[in-house]
Amino acid sequence: MSHAESKLTAGDLEAVFLPDRGMLAVSLRLRGEEFLRRLENLDAAAAKGSTAGIPFLYPWANRLAVPRFRVAGRDVALDPSSPLLHCDDHGFLIPRVKWALLAWEVIEAKPDRLAARLGWTNPKLLAVFPFRHRVELTATLRPDSLRIETTILAEDLLPVSFGFHPYFGIASLPRDKWRLELPAMRKLVLDDRGIPTGRDESFDRFDAPLGDLNLDAGFAALDERPAFSLSGDGRRITLEFIENYPYAQVFAPNGKDFVALEPMTAPTSALTSGQGLRLVEPGKEFRAAFRIRVQA
Repeated sequence: MSHAESKLTAGDLEAVFLPDRGMLAVSLRLRGEEFLRRLENLDAAAAKGSTAGIPFLYPWANRLAVPRFRVAGRDVALDPSSPLLHCDDHGFLIPRVKWALLAWEVIEAKPDRLAARLGWTNPKLLAVFPFRHRVELTATLRPDSLRIETTILAEDLLPVSFGFHPYFGIASLPRDKWRLELPAMRKLVLDDRGIPTGRDESFDRFDAPLGDLNLDAGFAALDERPAFSLSGDGRRITLEFIENYPYAQVFAPNGKDFVALEPMTAPTSALTSGQGLRLVEPGKEFRAAFRIRVQA
């Protein structure tokens, strides 16, 4: 890939980000072993708008139930033909703005820390999400972990509905031998389009090898700082929610060599339903953070 990379190093752990392509994290290696997935053809993923590595799903995560809605006192009408938007197979369900088209300005670059800023004031961006604000992403690497913190400064009343979609895998072990650990949560009941209905049901703690598990589900966390992990062959990847991630999505499709453990500030389609949606007052800040621990 011919785009500028920002590489972080702390002890034996390395991380690589692409600030001019959505601040996408395209590598997380411990002693040379890669723990991120879907990195094979980033240019094709960028052109299509599909996700890879650790993408920032912004300004909303996953799909929306309808392309026209009213939120935070404003009417939003999304054009599925917009080059900024990535549409799924249904066409009218629009999961996100294409990450590769969001160019971030690096404001701090140290060997173990990277911070970048995105101003949401461009008319093209406002046509998609009509709320003026600024976003800062800070990635901090330690010898055993990567912490990603998001800070938003609102200029307008701002609805918060973003998330991250980290793809993990363990190269030394077949997928069916990977062990998945999930905390007890409330599982969101979805309709046939994958949109939450507003109901939920209990979900007991899960701790077992993946086998032929096929999972794509949204959850409401019960703990303030829940942890999710993938392990096997002496390796362990643990995702810890630190601040302001009360929802999670877990995507473990059978036959694919990855598991996505996704921190979410709101459930899918919160912009259209209002469920779990938080608003940030003009002039106020919103912060959210999660950490990925890597052990081998």
